[in-house]
Amino acid sequence: MTDTADEITARFDPETLTFNEAGLVPAIAQDHKTSEVLMLAWMNAESIARTLETGRVTYWSRSRQAFWIKGETSGNVQELVDLRIDCDRDCLLVLVRQTGPACHTGRRSCFYTGVREGREHELMTPLV
Repeated sequence: MTDTADEITARFDPETLTFNEAGLVPAIAQDHKTSEVLMLAWMNAESIARTLETGRVTYWSRSRQAFWIKGETSGNVQELVDLRIDCDRDCLLVLVRQTGPACHTGRRSCFYTGVREGREHELMTPLV
């Protein structure tokens, strides 16, 4: 048996992930071309299954207690390119093709505030 990076080890079962007490796992969305971290959201087993089935990234909204298909209302769609699982199986990396801003503030990334020398700095302005 060879040890290759492309070797398939097992059929993916979302239930093998380590979910928190609310049945959620954090999912980091990253631009598949630039590697820019766009946002962090939460997924449950069903939202993962929907994402894999449709290719449209679907999260679980903790505030609305409902599924949230990224871009469904804003048009700022996240198309799934690859889904990765961290070594502890308690966090996901969702590589996406992002249309428009990822952040609800209109910015490309939700991580638009930097801390330098103890002060916050706005690193990007809204695109819209």
